[in-house]
Amino acid sequence: MLMTPQENTSGHFGRPEVFLADLDPDVTGSLIAAAADVVLVVDAAGVIRDLAFSSDELKTLAFTDWLGKPWSQTVTVESRPKVEAMLKEAESGGSAKWRHVNHPTAGGQDLPLSYSVVPVRRDDKSGTGVIHHSVAFGRDLRAQVNLQQRLVSAQLSMERDYWRLRHVETRYRLLFQDTSQALLILDATTEKLEEANPAALKLIGAKAQRAGWTLADSLDTPSIGAMAQLLARLRANGRSDPVSVRLADNPEELMASVSLFRQENTTHLLIRLTPVKDAGPGQEHSEKKLLLKVMESAPDAFVVTDPSGKILSVNRAFLELAQLANDDLAQGESLERWLGRSGVDLNVLISNLKQRGSVRLFATKMRGEFGSTADVEISAVAVTAGDHPCLGFTIRDVGRRLTGDAQAAKELPRSAGQMTELVGRVPLKDIVRETTDLIERLCIEAALELTWDNRASAAEMLGLSRQSLYVKLRRFGIGDLDS
Repeated sequence: MLMTPQENTSGHFGRPEVFLADLDPDVTGSLIAAAADVVLVVDAAGVIRDLAFSSDELKTLAFTDWLGKPWSQTVTVESRPKVEAMLKEAESGGSAKWRHVNHPTAGGQDLPLSYSVVPVRRDDKSGTGVIHHSVAFGRDLRAQVNLQQRLVSAQLSMERDYWRLRHVETRYRLLFQDTSQALLILDATTEKLEEANPAALKLIGAKAQRAGWTLADSLDTPSIGAMAQLLARLRANGRSDPVSVRLADNPEELMASVSLFRQENTTHLLIRLTPVKDAGPGQEHSEKKLLLKVMESAPDAFVVTDPSGKILSVNRAFLELAQLANDDLAQGESLERWLGRSGVDLNVLISNLKQRGSVRLFATKMRGEFGSTADVEISAVAVTAGDHPCLGFTIRDVGRRLTGDAQAAKELPRSAGQMTELVGRVPLKDIVRETTDLIERLCIEAALELTWDNRASAAEMLGLSRQSLYVKLRRFGIGDLDS
């Protein structure tokens, strides 16, 4: 007669003598081995007498030397009290609670397992007494441990970002509140005031603190139109020149400068109001001198040329890259004398500047007068306004960045844009080969990530043999194959 579900409320087998009696030892061993990832048979003295693994991966970790050793000697120092406690609980007659235990491995990383020990007692058929041993069931915790480590890393990263933002906000607040210039932050859509520093409130008055206040509420009629035109140019072009405005209750002339910035998917206006007497020609000339001094001392090379590429001015960093003694040797010369491939790179840059107005991160080489070469990135802008149109080139030496890391030197292009940049510099067959290598590498990295660096599973996922996968791993320098 079968037992009904209502009759079995203990959580254990209700009639094991009916269904599990007289099982073959091999069947019993298979059932026990299938119940856990690792199964240990431990005698009364705590010595491992037999063991089984659920996968070849665990078996290849060289744990067969556990046989004949005390269980407590196969675990890390901090796990030994847990093993002893589980054996004592099993000796007292009950199954031990699940406990986290770490085993050292030859690779240096610990293998985390969760064990529960079940005592096994049976009468000796010879009648000499009771044979007593225990079975330890172990569950592989590597996936959970990796997940916990990733969670902890994410939490630490979030905390670092939080404190960094707090520090940035604190510095911003100090600068915003303590500066003597009047600063206003408006919503770019409604043009309503969001924040004003003490200098702005002192200049405009307490009415700026009213709800819904806009700058137009405090400007005279001509200034309202001038400010509206400034904002229209700013929204259309992203930048605009300062304009002169006056407040309705203050005849003093002010210079208004406006900048656009985005924060949390919202656009804002940063308005600076400066009395004209404080921003006179003398100060503007001084600021330009400071800018020229900074450009002259900048670590990146800076070159100004005419629209055809003839050099007008250079800074010291360019002289070092070009291996020139002074700037007189560069003035009047074409920039292509030192830049990339003669007649190619400079023409490409000038053509793009005429069409787009600016170029960013154009990769090429700089040639020195004495034969040295350097990998560089060029950002350029065309200045067409005024009586003297010119081109400005910022040249950054990226040679140390490219060669500082042996692995980085082997990096393949990561995008179609980078591939197209190789046209004209590298033969087509080399571009095709690099593209094929890129696709193979990205697929292998994706497979390893999806399988948690399980190379056997990754090879199966990619349809490769393990030997072929290892060959490609060595070729691309992926993973630590020595370990």
